[in-house]
Amino acid sequence: MRLHRWFRIVAIMLTHPPYPIHEHDDLAYLAEALCQQVGLSKQKAAGLLRDTARCTGIIRSLGIYYTSDRAACLDAFYRRFLAHGDCAFDIGAHVGDRMASFLRLGAQVIAVEPQPELAALLRRMFSHQAIIIEALAGAEASATCFYLNPANPTIATASADFMAAARDAPRWKDEQWHGTINRTVTTLDALAVAYGAPDFVKIDVEGWEDTVLLGLSKPPRALSFEFTTIYPEAAQRALAQLTALGYGAFNVCLGESMCFAHTEPQTAAATSAWLATLPLSANSGDVYASLEPDRLRQHQYVDR
Repeated sequence: MRLHRWFRIVAIMLTHPPYPIHEHDDLAYLAEALCQQVGLSKQKAAGLLRDTARCTGIIRSLGIYYTSDRAACLDAFYRRFLAHGDCAFDIGAHVGDRMASFLRLGAQVIAVEPQPELAALLRRMFSHQAIIIEALAGAEASATCFYLNPANPTIATASADFMAAARDAPRWKDEQWHGTINRTVTTLDALAVAYGAPDFVKIDVEGWEDTVLLGLSKPPRALSFEFTTIYPEAAQRALAQLTALGYGAFNVCLGESMCFAHTEPQTAAATSAWLATLPLSANSGDVYASLEPDRLRQHQYVDR
């Protein structure tokens, strides 16, 4: 694929001196992906990458989550949960790839992101399209300590237990959390009061998922939460909480596959047992729950 000369100029500008993505074409494709998937202008994409280039962890995340084929995959999957005019909460928005998908599907998006640098990035990318809240979601309105991982901001967390589990896991042994910040805590219930009840909630907060669900009293039509094999206790607690909220149908995606592991929805007990059999090498994935089980079938969902 031939790249527009402008993107090559951006790439050269950003890699002199060299930055984390060293190949000119890699940066050019990333700039182009931001234009196509987020709707940024060429000038805004260039400015955003220029200002972010020295934040190695964030550039790494952008390179992972804004690949050329990812947008179509996300949109095809999330279309079963969201339609034009629906409301979506993105809890732990990170670099906003899910936000971008929800917006492309025509949803109203409220994003919660506790990391200041990432919240600032999201405001630059989505300020006129979504509501960005720089806070942490939790069990009750309060404040709490948040642990930063500048080299890998994907796994910044509020869970000390998650970090302890990571220290004993072979694939995670090199991860380092340097520095802490105090974060205001809001709840899913408070967000629903302020912005309207969500139709779909995505939760990805590194071992803090069950705590976020403690702040939810009225179940949305569907939601997802991340699980990790190094800290399975959080996922098991989250499943129990969702059962108490009235969910009876579940399915799972491993990693970033965006493909259900089961052809048919599963019970909470079956999902719990299946998660317990996963090897440590499975690493992570997302559990999906819905009050409408047909949305969790492996075939392409069609809204009736």
